[in-house]
This record gives sequence, structure tokens and C-alpha cells, in this order.
Amino acid sequence: MIPALALGLLVGIVLGVVGGGGSIIAVPALVYGVGLSPAQAIPTSLLVVGVSSLAALLPRLREGINWPVVLLVGAAGMPAAWGGTAVGRLLDPNILMLAFAAIMVIAGIRMLTSTTESEGSCSTGPTRAFRTCAPKAVGVGLLVGFLTGLLGVGGGFLITPALTLFLGLRTKQAVGSSLAIIVINSAAGFGAHAAGFTIEWPTILAFAVPAVLGSLFAARFARRLKDKHVRLSFAVLIFAVAAWVTASTATA
Repeated sequence: MIPALALGLLVGIVLGVVGGGGSIIAVPALVYGVGLSPAQAIPTSLLVVGVSSLAALLPRLREGINWPVVLLVGAAGMPAAWGGTAVGRLLDPNILMLAFAAIMVIAGIRMLTSTTESEGSCSTGPTRAFRTCAPKAVGVGLLVGFLTGLLGVGGGFLITPALTLFLGLRTKQAVGSSLAIIVINSAAGFGAHAAGFTIEWPTILAFAVPAVLGSLFAARFARRLKDKHVRLSFAVLIFAVAAWVTASTATA
């Protein structure tokens, strides 16, 4: 229970600060730290991260969330999550974890290489430039939703970079919008994995309670951070967890 409490707190802090990334810690933590199998860790992660993201979202409601983009990305991601789940059941768990690490590295590199921000067609919602924004938002939703089902992640470590790099949202707006999308994707992904899944309430509560408390505290603290510091911290975290997952899988 001690690893679950500590790692749950870490997941919540990450979610509160960067609006994503909780799942990239939650799945490896549940597998290598708590001892769950990937089949158990994936739905557990989705449930915990979804609830924690909802808690982290509440303090950010007044800071500006791009709801049209949230709805477009979320709606596209829901059916894609079911497709990703079906594919994931056909693959070896070690392959899934290595794919997980590779995607994390790509996302981290993108966050580091794009140091400037500019408003894009989605910056004020798709009503401003619907023809340009909507297809990109749907594309992001399909990709992130598929990965949500495949790897058991809420998609925040991809959503936040995608919203800033491809859709032109400012980082702070992207963080809040990312949390809202994570809630939608986590619910869809958990529904896809729920069949045959037995909830281990002691583990979930030991992981979820500190995650929720950590996300609430970190979300309030994150208001004082500059965008570039959030991006750099996010990238460093992604690289560290990718290295951990690769080493743990290679030695398994």
C-alpha cells in the first residue's frame, strides 16, 4: 500500500501541474511498483486518472477552457478508444510497454523543440475557422483516443503537446482543455476495458485518494508557473519515465 500511496500522489501532482502525464506514470507504477499485470493496470489507471483529472479540472474552470475543441477531440476519441482496446488485446504486453516508451520520447522531443507559441485556427474555438480547425481537432481526437484504448492512458501526455503544437492553443488553456478531454477519454477507455475486470478497491483507493488530493493542490500551485517551465518539466518527466519503462521491460 505504501508504494500505491506514494505513486498515486505523484500522479496527481503531475496531472495538476501539466494537465496530463499522469497515465504515463500510473501504468508503469501499477505494473512495476504495485505489482499489477498490464491487463489489471490499464483499467485501474484509466479509472484513477479520470477521477484525478476531474478534480484537477475544477480549479481551472475559470481560467479558460476551449470547450468546442474539447467536444470535438473528445467525441472523436470515444469510438477510437474502443478500437485501440481491441488491438491491444492482440498484442504482447512487453510490446505495448515498449510502444508506450517510444511514444513518450516522441512527445517529449516535440515539447522541447517547439519553444515558441502562436495562436492557431483553434485558439478561440472552431467557430472562428471551422474548416481549418475541425479536421485537425478530429484527427487529434482519433489518434489520442486510439492510444487511450491501446495503452491505457488518458492521453494527456499527447493531448497537451497536440493542442499547443497542432491546434495553436496557449499552454495554460491547453492544460485545462487537456484535463477535460482526459476525463472523456478515460471514461471511454475504462468502458472498453470494463468487461471481465474485477475492481481491487484497496489498491484503487490507496492510489486514487492521494492522486485526487495531489491534483487539487498542484493545480492551484501551477498558476504561478510560466508556460516554458511547464513544458520543460513535462518533457523531462516524459524522458525519465520512458527510460524507466524501457529498462524495466528489457530486464523483465
